Amino acid sequence: MNNKPTFHFFALAAVGVGLSGGDRIFIEFARRWVKWGNKIYIHLWEEGYNITQAQKLQHKNIKFEIINMGIWPKFGFLVNYIARILAGIILGLKITLPKFVIVYSCSDFLMDLLPAFLLKARFRGKVKWVAGWYQTAPSPFIGFREGKRDKAYRLTALFYWLSQMVSKPLILRFADFVLVNNIEEKKQFSELDNIGKVVVVLGAVDLDNIKKYLKQNQTLRDEEPKYDAVFQGRFHPQKGVTELIDIWAKVVRERNNAVLAMIGDGELMNDVISKIKSNKLERNVRIFGYLYDGPEKYRIFTQSKVVVHPAFYDSGGMASAEAMAFGLPAVGFDLKSYKSYYPKGMLKVPVGNLEGFSESILKLLNNEKLRLKLGKEGRDMIQKDWSWDKRAREVISEITS
Repeated sequence: MNNKPTFHFFALAAVGVGLSGGDRIFIEFARRWVKWGNKIYIHLWEEGYNITQAQKLQHKNIKFEIINMGIWPKFGFLVNYIARILAGIILGLKITLPKFVIVYSCSDFLMDLLPAFLLKARFRGKVKWVAGWYQTAPSPFIGFREGKRDKAYRLTALFYWLSQMVSKPLILRFADFVLVNNIEEKKQFSELDNIGKVVVVLGAVDLDNIKKYLKQNQTLRDEEPKYDAVFQGRFHPQKGVTELIDIWAKVVRERNNAVLAMIGDGELMNDVISKIKSNKLERNVRIFGYLYDGPEKYRIFTQSKVVVHPAFYDSGGMASAEAMAFGLPAVGFDLKSYKSYYPKGMLKVPVGNLEGFSESILKLLNNEKLRLKLGKEGRDMIQKDWSWDKRAREVISEITS
């Protein structure tokens, strides 16, 4: 008889073709927990399901419950957002639980959080609620920045902040565990932390597949790199993607032929393209769109010298770590969360100092010895402590204890 708990994942917030940090976490947890004998129901809508299948998340003991959103996505982001919240509420009121389960709200967005909360309220003795809280919204007065920034995207920050004004009290009052991205975030839930109910989920990367790829492509590693730097991440206000073009323009003034590879997609894609054109950088920046794990993305990392991560506001960041596993040193702003995430392998610049960021890139490009040394430090750190197997075991051990 299998005494392993059954899980219900709520992931209606997963959207688009890209992969957020929260999406990555629930997919990698599901991939491992199901192999360890647990049955998992994943509740999402069509776009979220497509993301899981692009990541090859399949198992006989994973059952996908796909919510039909009908015509609502055709009416734009806001209508679709509200429709998914309502769909989540209906789920929370409709699902019946014949036995004990663990429910996991994969994000703090209301379409994920409310169904988990409703099940906890309806079946208190049968439900343990694990709430994902992977980033605290910034103050709408400050916006998406931890330092100097010309455009802080305060309206986007306000929308996120208002959502968390609803979700945070529910987590504090009803959740059994909360998963956060870094030690700093634990302060948001000091009451739960005092009784051991806050679990820090540091980042991880797919080390097994990366090692396998590098072993099979030894000759590629010996070739002259095609890209001076690579960026990976969502084209989102947090990530500093438009400022990265300004940074790269400064690099190109010193190195005319420097090429930046950008992996990602998102709401700021048109802004990035416009800035590339206005800076006449069409020959110096290549945009690849979103690339899932695999040879195409790994080839770009293998053929790059440096990874750049110019986020102005971040709770962690696994994107740079994946490139660092290939031996690339990183350059990033000196964010609070990076003290625990990137103690090695990254040159850190005061937040908002675009000139200093470009100078750090050039410092690595002009000094191969330093670049290789810093890259090795980062790679060794990632390979030692950034395994998804390790992360998944740490979390399931805590929440099932």
